Amino acid sequence: MSVASPDVVIVGAGMAGGALGTVLARAGVNVLMLERTRVHKDVVRGEWIAPWGVIEAQRLGVYEDYIGAGGHHLRRHINYDELVPRAESEAATIDMPAMLDGSRGPLCLGHPTMCNLLNATAERAGARLARGVGRLIVRTGSPPSVEYAHDGSTHTVTPRLVVGADGRNGVVARQIGCELNQDPEHHLFSGMLIDGAHDWPEDLQIVAVEGDVNVLAFPQGNGKVRIYMGFASEQRTRLLGPEGPKHFLDAWRLECVPHAEVIANANPISPCITYPNSDAWIDDPVRDGVVLIGDAAGRNDPITGQGQSITHRDVRLVRDALLGNDEWSPVIFEDYVTERRERMRRLRTVARMTAIRESEFTAAGRQRRLEIHERIRANPMFAAPFAAAFMGPDAIPAECFADEFIAQIMGGPIW
Repeated sequence: MSVASPDVVIVGAGMAGGALGTVLARAGVNVLMLERTRVHKDVVRGEWIAPWGVIEAQRLGVYEDYIGAGGHHLRRHINYDELVPRAESEAATIDMPAMLDGSRGPLCLGHPTMCNLLNATAERAGARLARGVGRLIVRTGSPPSVEYAHDGSTHTVTPRLVVGADGRNGVVARQIGCELNQDPEHHLFSGMLIDGAHDWPEDLQIVAVEGDVNVLAFPQGNGKVRIYMGFASEQRTRLLGPEGPKHFLDAWRLECVPHAEVIANANPISPCITYPNSDAWIDDPVRDGVVLIGDAAGRNDPITGQGQSITHRDVRLVRDALLGNDEWSPVIFEDYVTERRERMRRLRTVARMTAIRESEFTAAGRQRRLEIHERIRANPMFAAPFAAAFMGPDAIPAECFADEFIAQIMGGPIW
């Protein structure tokens, strides 16, 4: 059955699809959003927007929506390490709002909350949302077409543009013939939401390395903290089974982190999901009549938490391309493709450096980490690539991502 065709069909109504649907509908574009799930669930996606991503949210006009929904800013960042005296770590505390004008520091907001919020704002702006969508087929062309099952019927639409925003396991990229490149797994990563951590400073995020774990904490406000843990691939079963959350919290009984017991004694209130630590990317996320955004176009290694910021930049660039051109041909996305390719290359480099520094738990890995610390102490410019995770990859000079410069910091090649 054919139905009235909108200007844009967005496949996926998570954060990427919801944000794009909101900003396009607010600009008067006729938008249809198609979402496979009926409920947005906590699947341990990022709930932290880097300062550079906050700027993107402001430029999109969704920042105030996030604040109204309970968005929580963090002001301080500390890296703790068993190899570094605690006083030295705390003396190097980063003032997050000072890193970028207007960002007020990173912003935390629950992922299901954000998805539901953006769905609601898109609908209020005039977008249509169909949930529980079944079999879906996207065909490229001028115009493209989308066939999908919903409420017992099969529908076909021929919009001016299809946007694939259906995430890392979505179907659109495969259906339009995009090749996914992927790095090998470096280690494993897991996340969990906890409650009852009222004694943890609500403005403080930390990263710490001790023993056989790399842990991260991002307060959400009101005693809730999203915590993460990196650990060796050889410990693949470490968090499996009903005791997984307990084992996760036990890993937080660390000596190098003040008040770590506040986290260790908190209550798990989300799943404890483990996934591989690696990058995946699509060099050309555009086909005739179709463009990919967010994780559907490739994702960054989660160790540096760039997913939400990447997505907000994607949404802005695609929005600007559409609203700035009358003819929606693939050529209007050339700047998006070029910028995204370099952005993801730089972030991939930063993530790899971070994984080597913070998530190699052998004796050789600890020695390498110590040597990296010493080189950065001797030459503070060596910290510049790591700052890209907060300031954005385009805020750091290009030469800081050259292979020769990276090798000086890390003591050798990283690939």
